[in-house]
Amino acid sequence: MTEQQSVVELEEIEGVGNQDDENLGEYPLDTMLIRSESRTIHDVLRRIGQSQFIMDPDFQRDFIWPVDKQSKLIESVLMRIPLPVFYVAENDDGKMVVVDGLQRLSTFRNFVDGGLRLRLPDHPDLNGKQFAELESKFKNRIEDCNLTLYVIDSKAPERARLDIFDRVNSGVPLSRQQMRNCLYMGQATRFLKQEAERSLFQQATGGSLNRAQMRDREFINRFCGFQLSPLNDYRGDMDLFLSETLKRMNALDHGELDRLSAQLRVGLANNYELFGRYAFRKHTSDQEGRRSFINASLWDVMSTGLSVYDESKVKEKQASLLSAFYRLLDDVDFSDAITLGTNQVIRVRRRFEMTSKMFREVLGA
Repeated sequence: MTEQQSVVELEEIEGVGNQDDENLGEYPLDTMLIRSESRTIHDVLRRIGQSQFIMDPDFQRDFIWPVDKQSKLIESVLMRIPLPVFYVAENDDGKMVVVDGLQRLSTFRNFVDGGLRLRLPDHPDLNGKQFAELESKFKNRIEDCNLTLYVIDSKAPERARLDIFDRVNSGVPLSRQQMRNCLYMGQATRFLKQEAERSLFQQATGGSLNRAQMRDREFINRFCGFQLSPLNDYRGDMDLFLSETLKRMNALDHGELDRLSAQLRVGLANNYELFGRYAFRKHTSDQEGRRSFINASLWDVMSTGLSVYDESKVKEKQASLLSAFYRLLDDVDFSDAITLGTNQVIRVRRRFEMTSKMFREVLGA
């Protein structure tokens, strides 16, 4: 396989629906709940020190601005050049998650904390100096500089928050899961990361989910959602469903998370036992060679469906299960339910009902 083919396989997924497309026009204008605030650099850095600003979500790249670029930002402040606005999202705890402006805020913190010597050869009075070595007037100019923050309110509709996040972020385009990982940081997002790193997950998914875009964590997020919630809780909005799942997981106790982890591992082991490298992919009973893309909708029903059955029972009924599964894949209704309009309520319910019926017939209640 060429490098180009490998990249394509990592990025292509079937059965995920189409809610990655932003469309702010569908929201009533008075529900957007974005407010503007003005705060000094000193005030923002104080709040960062008190952990009121979340500066290091997993989706964000490490602080990588070179010294020259950091120095130019400080120079702009000293020259009173207006700065672009900053976007933050308020979470349920009232803390501010940095959506756009992490590099700039990190530069201010780095400089004020003494981690940066300015590289400004055109300004001999500033070149090579740390913050503590500046004249008082320059220190004051930096700390008193007003920053304009646009705050995305925690009460904004869930999908609207993601759509706004997507639109305003000026860095590398982010996946929906990266945004969720930022907005709902806590034990839930740590759980997704931990489970995605397990060798069993990598083995069962063929290592073909893009880790940089957090597609691996998105799949585990989907498992947790359908494992924890009754099917009727899914109302056709996958973004909302996955976000609500993370909020719910953040409130679970460790024992409940441990049980969820164990259930996921059982589901993965059973699927890999049955299908090997073709797990969670549409394929035929005599498939050989190149695999099709991993199918998110098939993942939903098969990872959760086989999580409640003992591995020895699945192995005992392997032949019957495989036969029933391939008949299911040949069913037009089921094929449509995992391929077309996959986020629609009717499609989600159909694929779960048909798969559950198959499991009951082969493995019992």
